[in-house]
This record gives sequence, C-alpha cells and structure tokens, in this order.
Amino acid sequence: MTIDVAFDFRTDAKGKNPDPDKDSPTLRLYQRLLWSKALPSGAFFDLSETTRGEYLYHRSSLGEFSLSSDSVMPTFTKWTALKAIIDQFPEQENEDFRTIAYTIGAMMVFPGKRVDGKRTINGERGCNGKISDRFDLTLECIRRYYLNNESPLEENPLGPTLSRYADFFALFGDFRGYVTFFLLEDLVTDEFRVKFFMPFDDFRPPSVPRDVGTYKEYRRRSIEFIEARNHRIQRLDIA
Repeated sequence: MTIDVAFDFRTDAKGKNPDPDKDSPTLRLYQRLLWSKALPSGAFFDLSETTRGEYLYHRSSLGEFSLSSDSVMPTFTKWTALKAIIDQFPEQENEDFRTIAYTIGAMMVFPGKRVDGKRTINGERGCNGKISDRFDLTLECIRRYYLNNESPLEENPLGPTLSRYADFFALFGDFRGYVTFFLLEDLVTDEFRVKFFMPFDDFRPPSVPRDVGTYKEYRRRSIEFIEARNHRIQRLDIA
C-alpha cells in the first residue's frame, strides 16, 4: 500500500467539531500501518484498531499499550498572542503551513491513557510553557530522558511525564532506536543531537517566536522537516 503523504487529514475528519487526530479514518489507518513493525529488539509491535475506546492498541508479552495520534507540528497561526506576527504573512501562506502540518510527516503516536490522573505526554507538552507544543523541544526531552543516567542534572521539562510511560520508551531501547523507529532522522544530526527550529538555550524562554524573522525561520525549518519525513514515509514498502 502507498501512503499518500500529501493527504490533509482535516478533509476526512467527521463530526460536529472534528479533530483529525481522533476523527480522520485515513490517519488512523496510516498510523496503524506505519508503526506495526519490528522493534529494535526484533519483536513485532502489532497495532490494532479496537472498539473499546483505544485509538490503537497492542497487547503481547511486551506489555499492553493504548496509543493516541497526535499532531506534533504547531503552526501558531491561530495563537492570539502571536496574531501581530502571523498577520504579517499572507493568509494563503498561513494556510499552506497548516495544510502540510496535517500531513502524515507531522503526526506521531504517544501513549494515550493518563497515569494516576496526570496529563499524558501530548497533554503536558501542549500545556508546558517551556515546550509550547513544539516537537523539536519534545524530542530533546525524550533524548534527555534516555540519557538520564548519564546526565541526571540536565533540565528536562517533560521528565516526570515521560517517566510515567517508561514501559513504552523501553520498547525502543535507546534514543537512536526511538528516532529510527519513528523515522525522525531528519530532526537529528549524525551524532543524534536534536536540530532545533529556533535558537535553543536549555529551555529558557521564549519557546515561541517573538518576531517576524524568528517565526519565518521556525516555519521554514518545520516545513523542511515535515517534507523530509514525508519523503522517508513515501519510500516505504508497506504491505
């Protein structure tokens, strides 16, 4: 099967207030097909669609996992706080950014159930002001999570949240395994350091663009990554 990397998941999300992450059947199918594959350990991570409330589900000797689909590349085009910046760009450019941000290259899966009533990974990264929903910063937190034993004093705004899902991250062995499994190579260097979309100062503010130039560069790098990941996905031979 060929994955249509240009498909905009907003177009088939149905409902009163449709959310592509929940309501696009095409996205759900693509997520299941893409991530049902061998883990770095060699074990097969088979995902199924269920009728019991989970978006995607796996149960085996590896454990039990309920995953949700998450749009991880924020455009900030609807943020009131950034309106003065966004208004400097033609609306067609803003819509073009939103469109590519709803293609498969901008989508991930994370554990979807709360632990001890606390936020999920996607919920926390959206609400945490040091992350502001950005995937490059999320990936840096994941990198630091895997390296915690080597650098336990490094700040990790998502550290406690990621730790609640230790069984999920254990599936991939290490950061390299996680990046490779989810086809994120274009967001890291050859040394598996994260490539940031904005200047990075160890999670110090700001986490969102504060001027037109910074936003323009953020948008360019975001689109560049999505296109590169889409290209990787397009090259896959999916049964």
